[in-house]
Amino acid sequence: MDSKQVQLDTLSKLMLDCSKCSLRSDCIQVVPGEGPAKAEIMFIGEAPGRKEDELGRPFVGAAGKFLNEMLGSINLKREDIYIANICKCRPPENRDPLPEEIKTCWPWLLEQIKIIQPKLIVTLGRHSMEIFFSGYKISQLHGTLVVKTIPEIGQYNFYTLYHPAAALYNGSMRETLFQDFQKIPIILRKIKSE
Repeated sequence: MDSKQVQLDTLSKLMLDCSKCSLRSDCIQVVPGEGPAKAEIMFIGEAPGRKEDELGRPFVGAAGKFLNEMLGSINLKREDIYIANICKCRPPENRDPLPEEIKTCWPWLLEQIKIIQPKLIVTLGRHSMEIFFSGYKISQLHGTLVVKTIPEIGQYNFYTLYHPAAALYNGSMRETLFQDFQKIPIILRKIKSE
């Protein structure tokens, strides 16, 4: 097995034992993330929902089905990408994660990024975007490639999308998300050619 995959699997096992914040006591299980360690694209959401908490996998509810549909529209499958959340445990009643919960989980996410070293990090929704780009609105950044240096991990290519869950119930946002999604292969080709 490839050493990156071993590192990622070891990290996931460590996450399963984490109880550094109160979220762990309220959820069924930790949801580290899934996908190949050699993935070129890493999608980052906010936190697991009820279905994700039950199954221990990210993006398996309605938003996940919609995400799969959109991946298919650009000839990708779930197996081609790595997908994770900022917070690895479900907040009670699917509330927004609190700043201290996000801060507690941040080192896990940084380690995942360090191991995978994706060519493109796609943030899904406002919370995922804000952890990398505070002070911006998602309406300003969606569909835009931004190159940013994160002190702990170095320089990465970021691409912000609206969250699939928000787009499920809003027709115009759904169309915007679909259009933004279609740019991903073009952006990836551009990054690889540089």
